[in-house]
Amino acid sequence: MDFYRRVRMVCLRIPKGKVATYGQIALLCGKPANSRQVGYGLRKGLAGEDVPAHRVVNARGILSGAAAFSEAGLQERLLAAEGVAVEREKGQSRVNLKRYGWRNTMEEAEELVISYKKEGI
Repeated sequence: MDFYRRVRMVCLRIPKGKVATYGQIALLCGKPANSRQVGYGLRKGLAGEDVPAHRVVNARGILSGAAAFSEAGLQERLLAAEGVAVEREKGQSRVNLKRYGWRNTMEEAEELVISYKKEGI
């Protein structure tokens, strides 16, 4: 469960109007090979119900879709409400990572490591 506590801490830092990738979150959690586990934890609510999971997309900017949310189009609507433009490409919804991707700083990453130690995770 410590991994999912880390996922929660990282996801709560994603600013409104920005998105992060599953791999980026896994890396910031100290487990760069665990991007699928990030997705699993968000889908199952293991990182908490109040985590902004709608701000998480895959490495190509493709949205999760109805499988991860209670209804089709919900992730897209939540992102649009925050000013993130969602494009349709080959039947998939996608965001431009160059424009909307969260570019966390090294300082933020270091703060997370300190927070993990304080939390004992």
